[in-house]
Parts: sequence; C-alpha cells; structure tokens
Amino acid sequence: MSVFGLKSCTDDILKEETRGVFTPDFFTTETGVQGGLTYLYQNMRNVFGFAYYLNLTETGTDEYVAAQSANNNFYDLDLAGQGNLSSESGFSVGVVWGNAFPAINTASGIIENAEGVGLDNLLIAEARFFRAFNYFLLVQNYGGVPLDLGSGELAFNNSAVRTSVRNTVPEVYTRAILPDLQTAVNDLPDNPRLTGAVTKNVARLFLSKAYLTYAWWLENPNNIPTYPETPRTDPDGQDASYYFQKAYDLAVEGIENPGPYRLLDCFYNVHVATNDRHDEMMLYADRTEDSQLYNGADLGYSGPEGSANTAVWMVTSNYTSISVDGVSAVQREAAQSYGRPWTRMAPPIGVLTETFEEKELDSRYDATFVTSYRGNWDKGGATEPTLTAANGMEIAPGDAVISFLDEHNDNVVYVNGANIGGGELPGRSDYVINPDEINRRFYPGLWKLGTYRTDNGGGLGSPNGALTRPFPIAKYSEFYFLAAEAAVKGATGSYSAYDLINVIRARAGKWCYDNGEQEERIEDNSAAMIAATPDVIDIDFILAERSREYFGEGYRWYDLVRTQKWNELAGSYMIGGNDATDHTPTVTNRNIEPYHYLRPIPRGQLDNLDVSQAEKDAYQNPGYQ
Repeated sequence: MSVFGLKSCTDDILKEETRGVFTPDFFTTETGVQGGLTYLYQNMRNVFGFAYYLNLTETGTDEYVAAQSANNNFYDLDLAGQGNLSSESGFSVGVVWGNAFPAINTASGIIENAEGVGLDNLLIAEARFFRAFNYFLLVQNYGGVPLDLGSGELAFNNSAVRTSVRNTVPEVYTRAILPDLQTAVNDLPDNPRLTGAVTKNVARLFLSKAYLTYAWWLENPNNIPTYPETPRTDPDGQDASYYFQKAYDLAVEGIENPGPYRLLDCFYNVHVATNDRHDEMMLYADRTEDSQLYNGADLGYSGPEGSANTAVWMVTSNYTSISVDGVSAVQREAAQSYGRPWTRMAPPIGVLTETFEEKELDSRYDATFVTSYRGNWDKGGATEPTLTAANGMEIAPGDAVISFLDEHNDNVVYVNGANIGGGELPGRSDYVINPDEINRRFYPGLWKLGTYRTDNGGGLGSPNGALTRPFPIAKYSEFYFLAAEAAVKGATGSYSAYDLINVIRARAGKWCYDNGEQEERIEDNSAAMIAATPDVIDIDFILAERSREYFGEGYRWYDLVRTQKWNELAGSYMIGGNDATDHTPTVTNRNIEPYHYLRPIPRGQLDNLDVSQAEKDAYQNPGYQ
C-alpha cells in the first residue's frame, strides 16, 4: 500500500512514503497518526480517476451508454440487455466497497489514538471527515452497511473477522455520517493546512449533500425499496422537510462564507488543464507528472487498473483511425483534446441535442467536449505540409480534420470520409458529423477531463501514460445546486431556486475562449441565459443544469438515484451502431428495476464471510446473485 507521509506540519504539500499495513501500535505515535491521515488522501486516487469507477457512476445514465469497444464491465451497467449486473460484474461494483472500508478503519484508528498522542483537533476533524465521506459513498451505492468492522461500532479493528452485520440506512446516516461531518464543520479550519487538504467549507458541502440525500431517502417519492429493510423514519423523529431545510441552510452558509474558494469567471477556466487546482476546486484526488511514485501510476505506459487516473480513456473514441490522403492525420497525443482512446462509453444523442441544446449562449458544451479533432501528423514525424481533405480542399497541421456540428444540417453528405464516416459541407475542408447522427464508434470526446503533460517537447509525448492531472471530486459551484435543489423541495431562506441557479447560468454565459474554434472569444451572454431560465424551477430543470455543469465527472448516477428519476430520464436512449458509417440512430430501451437503485454487494465480500449460505444470501441486496 502506498501512502502519503508528512515531512512536518509546516510543509505546504503532501509527500509520499511506502507502508504496507497500519497496526494499533503505529497509531500510538504522532508520526503514525499523521501517516494514517495522509493515506486517507492517497486512497481517494483508488476511486476518483479509476476508469471503472467512472463506469459505475456514468454508464446506464442519460450521460453515457456502452460504446463500440465495450465489454461486460460496461454492458452490465448499461442495463440494455447485453450484460447482467451482478455481484461479479467486473472491477466496477466492488471499487467503493473495497476502498471505503480500509479508509474508514484507518480513520477510526486515528480518532481513537489521536488524543493519546496529543494530536490537534484540526487533524482529528480531517479523519472524521474522511470516515463520513467514505460511509456516504457506501450508503449511496449499497444501502445500509456495517458500522462494526469487528471491534465495536466505529471502532478500529485489526483482527481477521469473517462475520458482518449490516446496519440500516438511517443508522449509517445518524450514527456515522452526520455526526462526523458536523464535528468536521465545527473543528476544521477555514483555510487548508496543506495544499488540497480538507477545510470547514469542504465539510459543509458534504454535510449539506448528505442532508439532502437523506431527506430524499426519507421522502421516497417513488417507493423505491431499501436494504436492509427498515421503515423510512428518522431515529430522531425528524421528517424529510427538516433535512431539506438543513441542506439549504448549510449550503447558503457555505456560499456566504466561502473561505479560500470562489466561482471562477468563466466555465472554460474551470476545466482547462493549465489551470488545475484552482480556487473553485474544493476536493480532488491528486496526481503529478513530477514523480511516478507520487503519481501512483506509470508516466509512460499504464493500464486502467489500480490508482491510475485513466477514466477519460473510457469515453474517448478512436480518433486515431482518421486517415486523410493516406496519412494518419490525427495521432495519439498527450494533450487535452486527444489522449488514449478506449471507446468503452459513448454519450447518447440526447446529450448533444437536448442536454446541451443551447450551444451558442451557453459555454458549457464547448468547454466539456472535443468538438473538433485537429491535424497533428507533423508531431508524429509525417513530413507532408498539407493534406487533401473534404471537398478536395487542403488542410495543414492544426486545422480541423473532423468536426461535430452544433446543429443538424440537411446538406451534410456522408462520404465515409477518411475512415471515420464523416460528411462534407460545401466550402468546408473538414469532415463533419451531425449531432443527431453520432454512433457508438465515433463521438465527441470529454475534453474537460483530458490528458495534460508539460513534457511533450513539441511532439506527441506519452499519451499511453496515466493522466497526471488531479481528478475533481467537489467544486464550490455545487453549493448553489444543493441550495437550489433543497429550495425546490420546500426549503426557504434568502435565496430562491431561481436566484441560485441563475448564478450558475450567468457564469455559463461568459465566454473567454472558444475551444471548438481554438481561438479567444470574449463574450458575455449572462443576461440572455438568465432570460431563458424558467420562472418556476423544478427538479427536472435542476437535474438538467447539474448535467450541463458536471457532465462526465461521476455525479450522474448519484443524482438520478437520489431524486428517483433514473428510469424516467435514462430508461431509453438513441445512438447509431458500432460502425463509423452508421448515421441511422436507433432507440435502445433499458431495464431499470427498482432494485437496481442499490448496487450488488461484491462477490469477494460474500465469499470471505464465514457464515451459512442462507446468511450470505440475506447479506446480499435483493435482486442480485
């Protein structure tokens, strides 16, 4: 196991050491407790940026479907008839379970021993944050989970225990998640003790989100079953409206007391790789190109397993098949619009035509996707100064080779251009594809999470190495969404849902760069964006805005499950087939059952239990094998 270790309390960055296991005596020293704390930060890399965690949170939603090169890891979660979601569904179903419990146990060890070694309350609060953070991940995925890991409830366990009892959802929230986050809000500092460390406002954000999620669970508008079975009642006698109000109040408090965080001026700057670790980013799983050890993955060649940040590979189509004039015009490059193409997950057509329908006023589509793949054959050693492309016109390195149009154009004539199924439009040298005619083989990549390196030396660099960018987990902007969603559910206060959402929409209207055209674009469409906001905000509008803001970042399954809108919004989708030339989309229906609102307990956990088969069956979430 690789952990970060602190050199001293005065350092402003996390440094890494190697340690195999945490033992009780290790936690009785200040160095040991701090080593455990920094492991909690490192452990986030095993989830956030992990390719199959992105699959878990995105495939099967209205944001992503199984693409041309998908395997059962992706078919199982797409719920479209090609796979079977079960306790053995590949890497994805166990990633949260397998990483959250070691973190929880480490946090409990820190909390138990911190007082004995004189650890500051600020550091204890960090451990409490991470214990709650991981329990929150677990309860959203699996329902009720054990609070006793073998040595008592919320106690550090160092013995091999092969029995387990799952607590109910209300017990997990009211005994673990909410108390730990409340303590973290009280005790954490306003400013991070180290770059990337958690703060008071980070804890506020997750406490607000936990209140909101628990409130929805209590309300249960569509009668979705829970497990272990338990009444939808709060042990403290509070109802859903109480927790919606708590979520609102805390989110507004976060807005009004920002600490070191703020909304950036334009959406493009939130995601351009040269601006990583900015003031809007509140929590992230960090990586670096400065050290392979500290990065947690090979800088030159990586697989999608372990702690490598390879999530964006899954949603990148194989643009390297673009051949123009006999030359591989767009080659694999370690740059934000390119990277390593795995073609496992594709956006359905509704993303391009409905979610991001407004592409001229709203900058978020342009700053989310790769909408034009540009020639870089010169970086790969090809010497041709120009190539003959669409309509017999010449293109040079840096020119668009193929573009995805913003709107449907009847004049597109598909010519199977350059092995990509592209079309021609009069007067354009680039091949084009209509947004409502994409397929599982070729589609816009996810620019916002794309590869970035500073060591390419003017060439293609190392596009097969895991990404060295931090993977975003929480942003300051979400305070506005949390408060707005709570307001839609009846919470009251100084700001309406309309007020809060328009802060986000106004920012979305501000352009500072046109990513598709690769040129500066200084334009403020905030007034038009606000004018287009409906007077009455409902949950569907909130969810649409959340998708525009956080598309592809691993939020979507949680959003649809929390609000119980999954089947309504993602029960079917349209997309073309597996061939690049297939521009005739078809409808695919999903089979989303109520029991799918919980993920299966992974097979490895069940196999390790030393209990009867009947008890193992009872431990598993209903509906799964």
